[in-house]
Amino acid sequence: MNPSIVMDRLRSWFVLIPLLLLLGAIYWLSQQVEPLPVKPDNSMRHDPDFMINQFTATTLNVQGKPQYVMSARKLIHYPDDNSTHVEAPALSSFEPDKPPLHIYADKGMMSGKGDEVFLHENVKIVRAASTDQSEMTFTTSYLHVIPDLGLAETDQPVMLVDERNIVRAIGMKFDSKAHIVKLLAQVRSQHVPKNP
Repeated sequence: MNPSIVMDRLRSWFVLIPLLLLLGAIYWLSQQVEPLPVKPDNSMRHDPDFMINQFTATTLNVQGKPQYVMSARKLIHYPDDNSTHVEAPALSSFEPDKPPLHIYADKGMMSGKGDEVFLHENVKIVRAASTDQSEMTFTTSYLHVIPDLGLAETDQPVMLVDERNIVRAIGMKFDSKAHIVKLLAQVRSQHVPKNP
């Protein structure tokens, strides 16, 4: 092969070498100044860390007898706010010398410490009959329960039904330990007389 032809070909390649070096330097520089990929901020996520289906939990009193029984179709715990959400919750309270109290709802949420329960949708409280009182049923759409204090309250419409009374009101405070029901506003009552 003729040396002048080889030199001509090399000269044409030498013109490209600075251009290739320049492209390499530009690529390297762009890699250095390009921001690092953003890691997702998982602190804003609300993902469960565990779920339990068909569960029942029982709290015993000092005598070793059931004081509270809570069950639900599904329990879901969220670690970001330490909340526990439940589907179809049922809470029962058993106090010595008092009729049992049962609370049901479609949905609920327990506080991180478990000392407060917030019930939503089709909330129903049933106080069992005793020797001197008939069964009493309360219905509402929302209920805030503090089990250890025996308190339940709502600011929503409520209906109370017992053997001879139907009472409607807006808002209610219920103290199961003192057996006191306080209706807050717009109270309407219908009394059915006892048959002779």
